Amino acid sequence: MNLFNVYPLFDIEIAKGIGCRTYDNHGIEYLDLYGGHAVISIGHSHPYYVQKLTQQLEKLVFYSNSVQNKLQVELADKLGKLSGYEDYSLFLINSGAEANENALKLASFHTGRKKVISFNKSFHGRTSAAVRVTDNPKIVAPINEGFDVDFFALNDIDSVRKSLQKKDVCAVIIEGIQGIGGIRTPDPYFLKALSQECKETGTILILDEIQSGYGRSGKFFAHQHADIRPDIITVAKGMGNGFPIGGVLISPLFEASHGMLGTTFGGSHLACTAAIAVLDIMKVEKLMENTEKVGNYLIEELNKIPQIKEVRGTGLIIGIEFEQPVKEIRSKLLFDKKIFTGVSGLNTIRLLPPLCLSLSDAKSFIDSLKEVIQTL
Repeated sequence: MNLFNVYPLFDIEIAKGIGCRTYDNHGIEYLDLYGGHAVISIGHSHPYYVQKLTQQLEKLVFYSNSVQNKLQVELADKLGKLSGYEDYSLFLINSGAEANENALKLASFHTGRKKVISFNKSFHGRTSAAVRVTDNPKIVAPINEGFDVDFFALNDIDSVRKSLQKKDVCAVIIEGIQGIGGIRTPDPYFLKALSQECKETGTILILDEIQSGYGRSGKFFAHQHADIRPDIITVAKGMGNGFPIGGVLISPLFEASHGMLGTTFGGSHLACTAAIAVLDIMKVEKLMENTEKVGNYLIEELNKIPQIKEVRGTGLIIGIEFEQPVKEIRSKLLFDKKIFTGVSGLNTIRLLPPLCLSLSDAKSFIDSLKEVIQTL
């Protein structure tokens, strides 16, 4: 049997990772500024993280929701405190797409409505909660499980307000910072106006913080820069530092009942152990503070490079847009400078490094990028 070939692969076999660095099977070192779509939050092979997972594996306990799981309670408590959402409830699942599916179900259950508003260039997963990010029909997967979806331009509050006033929309779903769509940030004024309009029309506001959350913007959630509190928040990616886990943070507006939501693997002992270790490390090592400091440095220095058309983002979620396609730049960074980066579309390089990225590593990247640009 062959693998289903849907991913373009580099001819590099990564054998191990430590901190912000990975090593291939020939021992060649690479600086990791992508972290698997923002999955690696605390760095590769953090000793505390490895220790906690190893201890849990030795217990051979994998049950999730059929018995009492004190680790779920501990995770919810620590997540509430570090994120500032102690009064919210937590439902645990396996991935970001599953988190958004459950968020939409909750919104529909609560409002009795089936219409959803999302935004151009957004992305909310690859299953029934998926939303298109390009005009390529081969990767379009709009919400299709009984939901009617309208797409609006990001920050177009007038059009959104006009739609919401019909009071037939169950939910507005929006990313704290668009990831795959090119690292585009909703305007704080827009988010505040959107939050208020949702409240006035009985519409559920869902903040997709799957890529932009967990400290990546310098605050725990990117929407906290706009000082709003949505009804539902979805998380995944950096939550488990590579271990599959996702979650839905649910406001006191919703009342739980047995059987309302369900999952097979969500909230297992091993997944909770990984997620708790991530929160412990984030708190002790002050990774959000580091993210803000290093992110500010990167954005300031990138803005000094004249060949760059635009720098977007906050903290360590950064989009670097060029006038020309970035394939050659990214290739030279990887094969000549041994630096992993990501892309968004044809012209944007995407940076999503571990939150422990140092200033010296950030400077190394800036120097390497300048050298690469000079060779073009």
